[in-house]
Amino acid sequence: MATGYSLFFGVLLIGICLFVGFGHRFLSNEGDMLDAENVLQFEGEQANVLIDTVVVVSVDEPIPDLRQRIVVLAEQELGVKEKTGNNDGDRVEEYLRYTGLGKGHAWCAAFICWTYAQAGLSQPKNPWSPALFPAARSYCTSRSGCAESLPKPADLFGIYSSSAKRINHVGLIKTTTDKYIISIEGNVNNQVQSKRRHLATVYALSDWVVKL
Repeated sequence: MATGYSLFFGVLLIGICLFVGFGHRFLSNEGDMLDAENVLQFEGEQANVLIDTVVVVSVDEPIPDLRQRIVVLAEQELGVKEKTGNNDGDRVEEYLRYTGLGKGHAWCAAFICWTYAQAGLSQPKNPWSPALFPAARSYCTSRSGCAESLPKPADLFGIYSSSAKRINHVGLIKTTTDKYIISIEGNVNNQVQSKRRHLATVYALSDWVVKL
């Protein structure tokens, strides 16, 4: 009888040990699984934080707006000067060559044409200022000025000369504010400059960006 009780309690003890062992292992595995989920969740949250805080900037990204691209290209030429004050110098002569002229010629229109070409436009391409204001492209031609007009960036403005009885200077519009334009223009004080002009002093405006 004692042997029977001993055997019974022995089997019972083994069963309890096995249950406790496997139960602990199960809980341990479940805990591991929960820990792994927590780690993945944490890493995911960290990844989201990183994604939210990283700003991707591409210095080679093209400027999407054609008008703004033309203005930026013109701005990059600010400060270009003639070599001797006689419509000469490497860069000035590059502007002139684009329109078929050599050094020594007035270059305000050539500068405009060259700038448009850098933006990928084939027109205008004429070194004579009046040619940049054809009827199809112009939206203001007035001896009393263009103060009522609303020019856009990269549009062109023409200045009238009473002595020459025609437009004798052309520049590019950077911005317009309260009847004034901020310009970028070549052949001013022998260089490429930015000026502030009142629209009342502007004789003509033209748009070479819009497709006809």
